[in-house]
Amino acid sequence: MRHWTLLGEAPIPGTEKSLSLYQGKDDFFIKLTGGQELMNTRKHGSEDALGALPCKRLKNRNEARVLIGGLGMGFTLAAALDALGPRAEVTVAELIPEVVEWNRGPLGERSGRPLDDLRTRIYVGDVGKLLRRSPASFDVIALDVDNGPEGLTRDSNDWLYSFAGIAATQRASRPGGVIAYWSAGPDRDFEDSLRRCGLQVEEVRVYAHGNKGARHTIWLASESA
Repeated sequence: MRHWTLLGEAPIPGTEKSLSLYQGKDDFFIKLTGGQELMNTRKHGSEDALGALPCKRLKNRNEARVLIGGLGMGFTLAAALDALGPRAEVTVAELIPEVVEWNRGPLGERSGRPLDDLRTRIYVGDVGKLLRRSPASFDVIALDVDNGPEGLTRDSNDWLYSFAGIAATQRASRPGGVIAYWSAGPDRDFEDSLRRCGLQVEEVRVYAHGNKGARHTIWLASESA
């Protein structure tokens, strides 16, 4: 801890918790109240995959409309932009304004400053509200909210992984679209819920860093034929 510099703190709306941004010798870290590390700039392989994998499945990547739920450290956004064409548009919904500002500051260098890309749009607010008012709007919806179905930061995030949340996400998806969910680990109950909503589901396990150590889960879902 003595080797880390605290750069900023941000309350999590609707909770008594907060996020803290630290800079170490070579990396940045975001931690939850109590010191639990949520993410860092060294281990982002699964965040990259969440942005790239669903976009690469699209037939028309040049003019795709993409929604990313959760800015984090910007790696998912950067990977999606890399996979898309020049006329695509990526909206990032981020609940915590300070996280956006951190990405506009020194933290943004690590992901290549994707917020500066002209194809990027920022929505500061609850991604669930945006989904509910955006019928048939997105070719890709990639959700990295909280810790996946087993959340850590906000109880209200659980709605996204409920049948009602899945249905709202389906309604916001365009025909032929891809929905992707990130999770710290597998969750058979949630995977079954996706299938019960009529979705075809593929589970992908991705290393957080390199080709060893912890692996995270990404579900790629689409409407059944």
